Amino acid sequence: MKLLSVLFVTFIIALIGCKFIQGSWNFLFAGNLGMTVFIIFTGLSHFKFQKGMALMIPDFIPAKLFWVYFTGILEIAAGIGLMIPSIREITAILLIVFYILVFAANINSSKKNVNIFKGDYSGPGMAYLYKERIPMQIILISWTWYFGIYLN
Repeated sequence: MKLLSVLFVTFIIALIGCKFIQGSWNFLFAGNLGMTVFIIFTGLSHFKFQKGMALMIPDFIPAKLFWVYFTGILEIAAGIGLMIPSIREITAILLIVFYILVFAANINSSKKNVNIFKGDYSGPGMAYLYKERIPMQIILISWTWYFGIYLN
């Protein structure tokens, strides 16, 4: 859940900045900027923690390192797309689909006790999935829907 602080802090700073600079609370901008910073941050982590990320991927999927880098690039592109009004809604829809699809890797990671930072099997296991990852997935999907589709 620590990672969510990037989302919330960016949102609050952007919201206050909008009020100060524009004179109004721009929730649409601040919400999308928060998710943009969050998703670009996580996309970049695919390049820093590639070994641990590769361990998350189910065994039946080949070329794990390719998928780690590919999904990292997709996350960075999604962050950029959320800030472009003309493609924001389609980006948000695709990002929600992405969050649902990659959840399988989170389940697999928890079952295998993957520690993505160390690139080994010393991770927190299923407790992390139930206490942190599922709530985080719900927040990410809801946030993306609200700011990328509903308010758009």
